[in-house]
Amino acid sequence: MPRIRTSCHIKQTLRFLWEGAWGNPKKRLPHDKKTILSFHPLIVGHENRLCAGREPTGDDVEAVQAADAVILPQGFYPVWAEVFRRAKAAFPEYGVRFSHPGKTGQARLFSELGLPVPKTFSFSRAKEADLSRPPLSYPFVFKTDTGGEGCGVRLVQDEQGFSRALALAGQEEAAGRPGFLLQEYVPHGGRTLRVAVVGEHLEAYWKTAPKGDFKSSVAGGGRIERRADPHLMKGGVAAARAFCQRTGVNLAGLDFIFREGGAGPLFLEINWFFGRRGLGGSQRFYGLLHEAVAKWLARRGLRLPG
Repeated sequence: MPRIRTSCHIKQTLRFLWEGAWGNPKKRLPHDKKTILSFHPLIVGHENRLCAGREPTGDDVEAVQAADAVILPQGFYPVWAEVFRRAKAAFPEYGVRFSHPGKTGQARLFSELGLPVPKTFSFSRAKEADLSRPPLSYPFVFKTDTGGEGCGVRLVQDEQGFSRALALAGQEEAAGRPGFLLQEYVPHGGRTLRVAVVGEHLEAYWKTAPKGDFKSSVAGGGRIERRADPHLMKGGVAAARAFCQRTGVNLAGLDFIFREGGAGPLFLEINWFFGRRGLGGSQRFYGLLHEAVAKWLARRGLRLPG
């Protein structure tokens, strides 16, 4: 397994990439050698590029199509999806991320797969929703199509709250981020089960909302629990594993809730870029990631250089 990179190693890696392949993006290995192209800043391939903060070029497209394997970052502009689709093989497997983007896309995916979810209604435009006749009884949950760590999520208690939620939907739409969900509010004791998927490794932990809040985001003050209700955790991991086997997903944070009394799990959402505190921090996460990439490459007869 490649070594876990400390901050010193990270600086050395960035210097190597800047002086090497990043400084000369058209540099290619001979065509008779298998090549690994990495867009991940902390995984070094035979050729290395960054996509953060920019749109793809024709040379990026050629490089992706030519490589035998492509390592992708977790975050990138949506326009990169069409480029990454052209890879012969890519880690992570983002097929359903590309085909079912955003929370509205995920709702469609869960429906197509027949998965258990809270009752959900998707809207592409704010004007599609009737303020006087919401499709769910109050309270219900409003979610913008994009955003993570609880951003864009509201518990709608009444018509006034619904009006504010629709105003937010309109603002997002005006900013080029249309779409939102209205979702049944499921009493769940303020807990969400996160199942982190890193390659073949699945690890579960609870995120518990602060007192008086219904959102359990750790970034918003939620508490991490690792030992409570192990039988429910086991059920969530089993559901996550079955989902990954059906979809090929191998890097994501899957969120579930259980109705008070233990019924579930219900699928909530897929987090493609997820927090690492529940896994013990960034260093452990990157260790798991390097191991997952190495195993994925080995099954294809490839290995990272060095």
